[in-house]
Amino acid sequence: MKLLVRNLSRSTTEQELRILFSAHGTVAECSLVLDQVTGKSKGFGFVEMPNEVEAKAALSTLHETRVAKNKIRVKVAQ
Repeated sequence: MKLLVRNLSRSTTEQELRILFSAHGTVAECSLVLDQVTGKSKGFGFVEMPNEVEAKAALSTLHETRVAKNKIRVKVAQ
């Protein structure tokens, strides 16, 4: 299941995002969307978790939690 993570701090790294979601299960892929000109985070990214039960648990647990002073939003990617 692919999850969209929004409202991330610009300083949050892919590794931090992977660690955050790994607490809830296996993370197959984790990627931040970067600005092509500056190479800095645009404040959102995607996390792919192969186990749907783990992905739903991560979504419900992490949605609207604070990460680096920002309240992140997690939903199923369309």
